[in-house]
Amino acid sequence: MALFKKRTAGKPGEWYYCLEHKKVEEGPECPAKDRFGPYASREEAQHAMDTARERNLQWENDPRWHDAPAGGTEEG
Repeated sequence: MALFKKRTAGKPGEWYYCLEHKKVEEGPECPAKDRFGPYASREEAQHAMDTARERNLQWENDPRWHDAPAGGTEEG
């Protein structure tokens, strides 16, 4: 008996961006490991990579999330 059922069709209005095929999909067509989403609209899904890039920049520049210096010791 399977613990998780595979959902073969998405709900109408759920949009995803497939990282493998680099395309927008309505409903999850590709495995979860290969997609971003769900998004509320096709346009949001089309900009998934831009959104990810912006969030990465915010994270990289957030002083609360910096790793220890290369010397291996952390000040403070």
